[in-house]
Amino acid sequence: MTPVQPAGALTPEEARHLQENLREPVRPGLTETELDDVERRFGFRFAADHRTFLSAGVPIGDRWPDWRCGNAEQLRKRLAWPVDGVLYDVEHNGFWLPDWGTRPVGPEDAVREARRRLADVPQLVPVCGHRYLPGLPGSVGYPVLSVYQTDIVVYGCDLRDYLHREFATGGISTAPPDGPRYIPFWSRFID
Repeated sequence: MTPVQPAGALTPEEARHLQENLREPVRPGLTETELDDVERRFGFRFAADHRTFLSAGVPIGDRWPDWRCGNAEQLRKRLAWPVDGVLYDVEHNGFWLPDWGTRPVGPEDAVREARRRLADVPQLVPVCGHRYLPGLPGSVGYPVLSVYQTDIVVYGCDLRDYLHREFATGGISTAPPDGPRYIPFWSRFID
């Protein structure tokens, strides 16, 4: 049975077309069973567009996560990168959000409290390099973020837009008039 695509979702045909224009090698796509297995093994969920993209093909190379054959420890590090970056800024750069209350005095205590607060933020899932898409199951239309510690920039209003912009895949990039969709916690860093 073919999964029903949410309105505005990336179609399998679009995903194949985008991958043809990446100018990167692409392996056969992941099956639904393989995608489910990745989610179970690593404890996150792919957004609907991300699942469609990976079912059409798996780009390979140093920048792309290899969900089929990649080193599990490296994939875990890539999944942890966004939160680890925030924690780095807490420990080394004095970062602290006002709604977290009074910052603990010692850096270890501050990191411990920040880690506790970050436990429930939406998981960001690597797309390519340090570009991430929120892993909100069944969702479409969330922005792709470039994440480097608390320096977070929108690189595409959604996965389709990101691929058009980053890889000049021949499509037309259009931003929604009201800006990128809000991602709990992560959108606060976007100007």
